[in-house]
Amino acid sequence: MFKKVLILIFCFSFLSSPLFAEEGAEANDYQYYSIEPDIITNYIKSGKRIGFIRMTVELMVRSKDDYALLEKHDPLIRDRIITILGEQDEKAVKSVDQRDAIRQRCVEELNELLFTETKAKPIIDVLFTKFLFQ
Repeated sequence: MFKKVLILIFCFSFLSSPLFAEEGAEANDYQYYSIEPDIITNYIKSGKRIGFIRMTVELMVRSKDDYALLEKHDPLIRDRIITILGEQDEKAVKSVDQRDAIRQRCVEELNELLFTETKAKPIIDVLFTKFLFQ
């Protein structure tokens, strides 16, 4: 019985050590900034019809300070996303692989835009939580 208790104590000491190690380390306070309202724009479509996209965009940042930075520059961010989407053709909008490329392009271009304005690249990732096209 005594051996079982010692083994349990030994196991719990190893399991709890990572929990205590995180308390001392500086942890990131990840935030998600939502572009409100949804972005609605058109894309290049063959023929005489116009293609429309409606999407909800979430921007992932590391801290509350970065979140405040996005709030301040929301119109610039929104404009850049609309510009990127307006340059896409029908094939790119409908393809899942191309949508991921569009998302990556948004991360890169938004960080470049914000770097010229604030000397910081706060955006970690861009998430399209709703992506509807017609």
